[in-house]
Amino acid sequence: MTTSIVVLGSSGSIGTQTLDIVRAEPERYRIAALGVNRSVDVVVAQAREFRPDLVAVADETRAEGLAARLPAGTELVVGADALPTAAAVGDVVINGVVGFAGLPVTLAALVAGKRLGLANKESLIAAGPVVQRVWRDSRGELIPVDSEHCAVHQCLRANDIDAKVGPTDRVHEIVLTASGGPFRGRTRSELAAVTIDDALAHPTWAMGPKITVDSSTLMNKGLEVIEAHELFGVDYDRINVVVHPQSVIHSMVSYRDGATIAQLSMPDMRLCIGYALAYPDRLEIPYGAIDWSEMSRLDFQPPDLEAFPCLRLAYEAGRAGETAPAWLSAANEVAVDQFLKGRIGWVDISDVLEATLQEWPGTIATDLDVVLDMDRQARLVAADLIDRSVRV
Repeated sequence: MTTSIVVLGSSGSIGTQTLDIVRAEPERYRIAALGVNRSVDVVVAQAREFRPDLVAVADETRAEGLAARLPAGTELVVGADALPTAAAVGDVVINGVVGFAGLPVTLAALVAGKRLGLANKESLIAAGPVVQRVWRDSRGELIPVDSEHCAVHQCLRANDIDAKVGPTDRVHEIVLTASGGPFRGRTRSELAAVTIDDALAHPTWAMGPKITVDSSTLMNKGLEVIEAHELFGVDYDRINVVVHPQSVIHSMVSYRDGATIAQLSMPDMRLCIGYALAYPDRLEIPYGAIDWSEMSRLDFQPPDLEAFPCLRLAYEAGRAGETAPAWLSAANEVAVDQFLKGRIGWVDISDVLEATLQEWPGTIATDLDVVLDMDRQARLVAADLIDRSVRV
């Protein structure tokens, strides 16, 4: 039986790697829908290869003449509701949409009772309470595609724990691993002069500039801590981070009897995407397989929270709950953008976040509109703090 796949954010890294898997297993999977924000040339080429039932484009200004370029029989939907509309098609939805635009996709897929392969961090970090209510009341499945959370999901399955129900008291702690980024081992004073190019030189993963900078500050790991809390229902005192430079162990779950279950593989996001596509089965293709004759050592060390305070701030926002994670995430986007534009230094990113988090008004996450308003307000606060520091 062929499984129909919806790939939203099909022009990005997650989207194109999903298509790699479908390309490799055409008897098992077919593309039901493709969706992009504005990369119409890419999605046209993809549609001509995979001939989906539907193509969704969010940016209406890019859609002129697009229908005529698509294969016969492929429907075109355009506009703000295009991607959520596409999320109701097919058996499995891969949400690789970047930013807040991915949140309506997450909600639509869950409401429609689909299996959702989630690679969109904002859905759970910024709007965790909103997504939780929809997820718990829906028939939908949520399978994380981030390597760390995919690893935790697999480790919990080893003890027959359903992520939607939440872990039982058998779980002692979740351990998320971090590569440490390009600045692992440096002190705060040594980091004062790092450049944009330094921050973008990740030792393990090839990623976009924003997430690469987040990895260098350990903010990405802090956001993953919040995401793990939302996904698996484990409190923050039982979610720990260790620096693991080899990036072979992607996460671990320790149980109350002293056993620790870990998921190991070489870095390859296709393993995580394939896990979501095939769940509860597995792919036939061994993405990320380890040659154990070449594996000589696995190292671990605690993160340096003085040099990398963003991780500490993420824990603070997570423990505060409600809209605090949305507030911090929005401020981080502003700070990283200004760093990449050369307006502030690398160490200034965490200073901006700490000052902005102190301004969080304590707003409850009652609905999506409230979350979006908190996102907007946090961006204004962070931008004002940066403007004032630059003028000084």
